[in-house]
Amino acid sequence: MLIQIVLFDGFDPLDVIAPYEVLSAAAFVTDQGPEVELVSAEGARDVPSGLGSLTLRATRRLDPQQAELIVVPGALGSLPDGGEPADDSIPVLLARTLDTELPALLKEALAREGVTVATVCGGSMILAMAGLIEGRPATTHQLGLELLAATGVQMLDVRVVDDGNLISSSSVTSGLDLGLYLLERELGPQVAIAVEKLIAHERRGTVWRPAGAELKQGV
Repeated sequence: MLIQIVLFDGFDPLDVIAPYEVLSAAAFVTDQGPEVELVSAEGARDVPSGLGSLTLRATRRLDPQQAELIVVPGALGSLPDGGEPADDSIPVLLARTLDTELPALLKEALAREGVTVATVCGGSMILAMAGLIEGRPATTHQLGLELLAATGVQMLDVRVVDDGNLISSSSVTSGLDLGLYLLERELGPQVAIAVEKLIAHERRGTVWRPAGAELKQGV
């Protein structure tokens, strides 16, 4: 299984490294562990993170024709203060990805059978702002929930949302939970539990799925 984790200018390092390490750790506990690589929409290059001093290397171009799972992180930058957004603000960094080939590649991935797109934190905002997930359930960082809803997405204030070929997770540290859930979904609970023990982290929260009994009105 090939997993590609996307890098773009201003990405949040923890959004990338948390799922990267969790997913890569599967190789330590099973012979069916996935291949995990860092990619960008532009191809192999050094990609600056939102920390400025930290850069990661994308080894190749994002390829929806080969990847079975694509992980999209959020951005790390200054927070909006009610005034004009700064050039290094999270909304601006996320919006800049719309001027790259990333939205087109993600659209291709969502349309291809057998490919799952997963997001961490503000990564779902990239899909939402590109108009790729209108009407679909998803989550993001708590500070971006209202904005996510404004794009026409069915916003959910939960840790992880599974909507088939679209899986989204909320705050920065949810990348750990996302990675473990993806291992459980793709490789089974035994692998996920073994990695949980390896990294000494228990997954938090209940994963939302569009199934089960309906709640009473007002709940």
